Amino acid sequence: MKRIGIIYAGRDFSVGQEDFDQMKEEIEAAHRTGVATWISVNHGEGRPQPAELLVGPGIPIAILPIPPDPVEPARPGEVDAAAAAAEGDARGAGTVTTATQGEIGPDGEPVPVE
Repeated sequence: MKRIGIIYAGRDFSVGQEDFDQMKEEIEAAHRTGVATWISVNHGEGRPQPAELLVGPGIPIAILPIPPDPVEPARPGEVDAAAAAAEGDARGAGTVTTATQGEIGPDGEPVPVE
């Protein structure tokens, strides 16, 4: 994961370009050794502000891996589920049309072919 969400003292923070397992190990090491340490994070939306959080024994913290947003353009013939639902076509939402001329759908009606 390239981005990590952090919940600390009931507030949301984040870290970009950081390895989840490495951060988890740093926090665990602070708990194991009994020595608190600081981690650098971001606070806020849009224009985040740098912040430092103290982690160590007795200080609750949660870390969450944030998966990257997949950005894949639709391939020809694919129907976006949200767009299809907005157009009232729930029957084929999110599927690829593979119908051939004259095919009958499960409702007994001819399947439209584009």
